[in-house]
Amino acid sequence: MPVRRLKRVAAGLPPALLFALALFSMTLAGCSVTVADPEYTPPPPLPALEQLNQAPLTDPAAFAAGEDVLAFVTADRNVVCALTSARGPHVNLPYETNNFSDPGNAKLATVPVAHCELAVYPAPAAADSGDDCSGTGLGYLGGSALLTPNRARYGECRSGVTQMEAEYGPKGTPDGPVSRFPVLPDGGNLERNGLRCSAYRSGVACGNVSGGVGFFISRDHYELISGNGKNVQTAPAKVPKTP
Repeated sequence: MPVRRLKRVAAGLPPALLFALALFSMTLAGCSVTVADPEYTPPPPLPALEQLNQAPLTDPAAFAAGEDVLAFVTADRNVVCALTSARGPHVNLPYETNNFSDPGNAKLATVPVAHCELAVYPAPAAADSGDDCSGTGLGYLGGSALLTPNRARYGECRSGVTQMEAEYGPKGTPDGPVSRFPVLPDGGNLERNGLRCSAYRSGVACGNVSGGVGFFISRDHYELISGNGKNVQTAPAKVPKTP
């Protein structure tokens, strides 16, 4: 049938029939059409320890940040984390000045840890303020999380902002050490010495999967997970203003 006659015939057809004919033509041509199911509900995100256990491990080579240290930032530049080591209270961090390598600390046991900092973050719940800050009871602030093989905690004693906040917070300048770390994409999962960290749910989960201990942190809430794998604290909060 001539093209002009086809056009005249098509012009007289109702829209629904035209659409059906178009789909039929695409099928004949070997094309497929995906139609969204309006009743489909995506599954909820996995709990933190299940995410860490099930997500495929990411090649750690691109995330090396010094001897036996892995570091990354999230795609939204709100969280930086390091899978590293600690000697007593001294954590070997590639983005913060620390005393890990001081000769006096060499006698302390070295343990694997995961440490994270946030640019925008919730305040710690009163029950999670695990330090009296040299007896003052002041200056225990949110914005950081630390995981050892048997414990997770949120917050720390400090008088200023986190390094992440200094670079990517509301008044930050993104030209410090954090700006040089690679992004761990959503769903990425890194492991070092039995501890894992995964970027998901617009935040980061870190945990010792075999021990059932971990944390999840994001800009608006955090979760601490006890040794039996249950959340012992889930704290939503507004963003605090550090000194």
